[in-house]
Amino acid sequence: MTFAERTLKFYRSLHIDAELPDGIEVLNPYKKEEVMEACALFYKKYYNDEKGRRIIFGINPGRFGAGITGIPFTDPVRLEKNCGIPNDFHKRSELSSEFIYMLIDQMGGPEHFYKHYFLGAVSPLGFTKNGKNFNYYDSLEMIRALKPFIIHNLAEQIGLGINSRKCYCLGQGKNYEYLQQINSELALFDEIIPIPHPRWVMQYNRKDLEQILRDTSRILSL
Repeated sequence: MTFAERTLKFYRSLHIDAELPDGIEVLNPYKKEEVMEACALFYKKYYNDEKGRRIIFGINPGRFGAGITGIPFTDPVRLEKNCGIPNDFHKRSELSSEFIYMLIDQMGGPEHFYKHYFLGAVSPLGFTKNGKNFNYYDSLEMIRALKPFIIHNLAEQIGLGINSRKCYCLGQGKNYEYLQQINSELALFDEIIPIPHPRWVMQYNRKDLEQILRDTSRILSL
């Protein structure tokens, strides 16, 4: 199987059996045929080979990026404009996706970037509460309920063809701390390198955007 075929199989298999806290709903875009069609076009375009990649872990899908397209940090606008994949999704731009594709362009564009990197997530399914995004680490009860799901799917993502010498974590706070904790138990990676989370950059540190893009590109290239 190619990297693309393994990835599509992985996303089709995702489900959560755990009992989640009251009011939490699972965001699973991969149940939708149009999402899997978009994923097939994307992964077969960029991952139709047997090459290994380094992984960059996000937190979990949000409502306006992967929650719509199924592709981490790729909103419908970037999917069509940057990746050349037409789609019928509502063309709403998402801040994290905007940052990631500026970073991708800084590193040579999608074709070059995706030859070397895979964008994943600590929790490959997302969550909402009262209609708003809810992260896997937003409550202790949530963390406890999801731990088996997260561990299983970290291993599954590595099995796609990921180099386990080092990985990158989007987020230098709770996402990094939790990934470090899991890694200390299971030794999945030799090293975890934190990089700024896109939303943190775009919402609170936009004045430093160009410098952060340069610094992040340099870190990923080491």
